[in-house]
Amino acid sequence: MALIQSLRLVLAPPHPAGRNFIGGGMVAVAVGMLLAIWPGGWLAGWLAWLGFFFTLFCFYFFRDPERVVPGRPGLVLAPADGKIVLVGQAVPPAELGLGEEARWRIAIFLSVMDVHVNRMPVAATVTRIVYRHGAFVNASLDKASEENERNALALRLPDGREMAVVQIAGLIARRILCDAREGQAVRAGARFGIIRFGSRTDVYLPAGVLPLVAVGQTMIGGESVIAELGYGNGSGR
Repeated sequence: MALIQSLRLVLAPPHPAGRNFIGGGMVAVAVGMLLAIWPGGWLAGWLAWLGFFFTLFCFYFFRDPERVVPGRPGLVLAPADGKIVLVGQAVPPAELGLGEEARWRIAIFLSVMDVHVNRMPVAATVTRIVYRHGAFVNASLDKASEENERNALALRLPDGREMAVVQIAGLIARRILCDAREGQAVRAGARFGIIRFGSRTDVYLPAGVLPLVAVGQTMIGGESVIAELGYGNGSGR
């Protein structure tokens, strides 16, 4: 059973954001193979091999497996795959206007080998989305929350409480994609974006909500529970 689950993860269809990369790799393979038949075409042969391995990597990196979203109400789900690198009190990004009071923040670092599709941690309404340019320091560092390029989303829960999820670029990641829109009602576990290539995703819990996870734990986006809200928030895929 574990082998079947691993194969399903590896062979999952790619996210649409990876189509251009995969297409470019396939073009490199085709061009390299065509040129390799000519005398002295050994360099083109290397191009074909490089294109082949690049295409395989892109298929793996942009994989977008289905997730079994927990049906129990009142859960806060991990917004991304990866390892928890920070759990502590912090003030949400100022641009979201959520106040200056510190609340619990959970930071998940995504390595190049993790699934990079972001998923909504709760069912809520997206009230604000703010993109900010910045640096590209190692996303596992605490200062990445302040210094790095980021895309911050404010979420309003059905009971009026607010929280935030922040997509943060990393040392290698240079492109944040977000499909969510202000005013949009979203489901817990629903896809809302992707970050290329290696990154971090932070969650700022509502005031008074405590984390149920610790540094070093491995998360599965849309499945792993990181906190409980204490009421029914629904779920989606």
